[in-house]
Amino acid sequence: MDLVFLHIVPTILGGVFAIQLLIVSVLLIESKVRRRRVPPEGFPFFLPPPVTVAGTEVQLYSAGRQVFDAMLAAIEGARETIYLETFIWKGDTLGERFKQALINKARAGVAVYLIYDTFANIVVPRSFFQFPPEVHVLPYRAWRRPWHALDFRRYGRDHRKILVVDGVVGFVGGYNIGEIYRTQWRDTHLRLVGPEVDDLTSAFVHFWNANRYPHLPILALPCRSWSSELRAHRNDPRQMIFPIRSIYIESIEQAQKHIFMTQAYFIPDEAILQAIRRAARRGVDVRVLVPWESNHVIADWLARHSFDLCLRSGVRIFGYQGAMIHAKTATIDTIWSMVGTANIDRLSLVGNYEINVEIFSPAVATAMEAIFCCDLTNAAEIRPEEWARRSWLARASELVLAPLWPFL
Repeated sequence: MDLVFLHIVPTILGGVFAIQLLIVSVLLIESKVRRRRVPPEGFPFFLPPPVTVAGTEVQLYSAGRQVFDAMLAAIEGARETIYLETFIWKGDTLGERFKQALINKARAGVAVYLIYDTFANIVVPRSFFQFPPEVHVLPYRAWRRPWHALDFRRYGRDHRKILVVDGVVGFVGGYNIGEIYRTQWRDTHLRLVGPEVDDLTSAFVHFWNANRYPHLPILALPCRSWSSELRAHRNDPRQMIFPIRSIYIESIEQAQKHIFMTQAYFIPDEAILQAIRRAARRGVDVRVLVPWESNHVIADWLARHSFDLCLRSGVRIFGYQGAMIHAKTATIDTIWSMVGTANIDRLSLVGNYEINVEIFSPAVATAMEAIFCCDLTNAAEIRPEEWARRSWLARASELVLAPLWPFL
């Protein structure tokens, strides 16, 4: 009996893996064909006026052209320091604009420090990341020694997107650097001007000092102010610190009126999924906006595995149409908001280096709600009765792919 069991289990697991591989292959091929056939279209966006929170001006951006113009203007105005950290930095027209702007400021005497994730930019020519010696560059590599592959704390990518100029102006959010993000993706970014920028400065400096190479300088940590209204929270896999997930769960549990959540990759773990469902069952208006067709087709299908449970609990789900929505945001009860780099998936919440800004401000929450409502004009609601009629093949594919969620 035991011998039969030992033979059957590997056969079943191998069969499941083969089916998963087949489905993934078909989805990837279909995704490539679809992208060649149907190019991304434009989308509506809303630019709210800036508001002041804890003595800091907060400006929300939901269009790439506007946020990149603001970032380049901040770089141009730098007088002392520039800290730039990004996950993806494409070597295209916009990428070159950023590169040349940073080189020019470094040659003008500004101290310029750059961090980028090497794995995320593996398809970018290595020559693009060659900078003159005036620019201090830290290419982040999760593994620097062969034995690092045995340390699960070293599997995290640097998924953060931070720009800090002179310790006074800071940007953070979902935007990577590249022409496609400027024109074809809907995302959300924050600009902070004022004392609370020190949280972003501290995040950059901590990461730089922890991961720098011997030839790179040690940076001085800034003094940080206390604020109960505006705080940046960091996930740090090396130190096993993951506050963003806990903050999301606690905030969802406290919701009384509404939860408006926009997520590029919505693959919640059991705790977050149950918190969202409980909120809907107690009468909270829970709305989740996701890309109907994202840049990661497997993530789309893994997200859909949880739709049944959400819809049965009263959660309303909307699929963004015609463009990739890459935002990682939430706003609750016109009181609390979150904007940052962390997705609702395992890699972001308990894997990668991430940074999210938590804001307690009715004015910011009102602006977030306006952006969310604007996005809904470009989205289709996934209604329970329609979702229940999807094909058996789609249901089976969702079920077979579901075990892959820990890898995304």
